[in-house]
Amino acid sequence: MKTRPGICARKRRFRSEDEAMQEARDAQVTLRVYRCALCRDYHLTSRTKGMRQLKSPSRLREG
Repeated sequence: MKTRPGICARKRRFRSEDEAMQEARDAQVTLRVYRCALCRDYHLTSRTKGMRQLKSPSRLREG
């Protein structure tokens, strides 16, 4: 994902992906984590179109 300098400057920065993931999990809306090519830190985005989905646990079928 390309981030423009003005957008990067306004967004919260996370030093680690784990820190950003924890914040995304705690949010009330669906957020995704990405590494910014400008600042090299992690940001959150609500845009999910074309982004890799998080894996959900598979359920085994009985029967």
